Amino acid sequence: TYFTLQGFSHLAALQVFLFVGILFMFFITMTGNFLIIIVATTDPTLHTPMYYFLKNLAFIEICFTLNIVPRLLVDLLLERKVISFSSCALQLYFVMVLITTECFLLAAMAYDRYVAICHPLHYVVRMNRRVCFHMVVTCWIPGIPLSVGFTSWLFSFPFCGSKEIEHFFCDIAPVLDLACADTYLFELLMFVATVGIVLIPFALIAASYIQIIHTILQMPSAEGRRKGFFTCVAHLVVVTLFFCTTGLIHLKPKSSLLASSRKLVALSYTVVTPMLNPIIYSLRNTEVKLALRKTFGRR
Repeated sequence: TYFTLQGFSHLAALQVFLFVGILFMFFITMTGNFLIIIVATTDPTLHTPMYYFLKNLAFIEICFTLNIVPRLLVDLLLERKVISFSSCALQLYFVMVLITTECFLLAAMAYDRYVAICHPLHYVVRMNRRVCFHMVVTCWIPGIPLSVGFTSWLFSFPFCGSKEIEHFFCDIAPVLDLACADTYLFELLMFVATVGIVLIPFALIAASYIQIIHTILQMPSAEGRRKGFFTCVAHLVVVTLFFCTTGLIHLKPKSSLLASSRKLVALSYTVVTPMLNPIIYSLRNTEVKLALRKTFGRR
C-alpha cells in the first residue's frame, strides 16, 4: 500500500543545506513563472503568440514544480519518507503528462520563431489566436492517453520485494526496478514512446532552426542578423537544458545511470531548469521588464 522514497538519505549531513537551497529555488521558480503569467495576461503589448506560448510554458513549470518539490522539501526534514501507492502513481502520471507537453510546446515555440523570422509578412495570418490555441491543445493531447496507459500498466505489476524507491520522486526507472515480473514488453514500448516524444519535437526544432539560421545569414544588415539571433538564443538555451537532462534520464526506462547520478540529473530538470526558464526566457527581456513596471507600478 505504500513505498518509501530514499531521496537524498545518502547525504544525511547535507539535508538541511539541501532543504534551504531547494526551498530558495522553489520560491524563485514560483515567483518568476507567476510573474510571466500575470504580465503576459494583463499587458496588451504582450498579447502576441510568443508570450502566449510562454504563459503556457510557465504554467507547465508551475504544475511540474508543485507536483515534485513540496513533497521533496517535506521528505528532507523527515526520517521516514513514505508515499502511498496511489499518490506515487498520480505523481508519475503528472510527470509524464507535463514532460510530454513541454517537449511539444518547445517545438511549437520553435515554429513560432521560424514563421516570425522566415515569413514575417505572413506571421499575423499564420499565427493568429485560433491557430495558437489549437497548437497548445495539440501539445497537451499526446501525453494524456500515453500517461494513463503506461502508469496503469506499470502499477499493475506485482511489487513483491523491496518497497524502497531509490529516488526522490516516483519516476519510471526507479519504480520499474522494484517490479518482480517480466517487464521486457513494457520497457520496449516505453522506449519507443519516449523516442517519439523526445525525437519528434527535437527534429521539428532542429528543422525550424536550420531554416532560421539560413534566413538570418542572408540578411543584409549586421543589426538585422544580431536581432534575429538574439530572439532565438533564449529558446535555444531552454531547449538545450530541457532535452539534455530529460533525454539522458528517460531514453531508457531502466537507466544505466547510477542511482546518485540519476538523482542529480533529475534534480537539474525538476528544480533548476524550471527556475532558470523564466529568467533566461522572459525576465531579462526588455518588453517584459517594461510590462512589469507598468503592471506593478500602476498598482
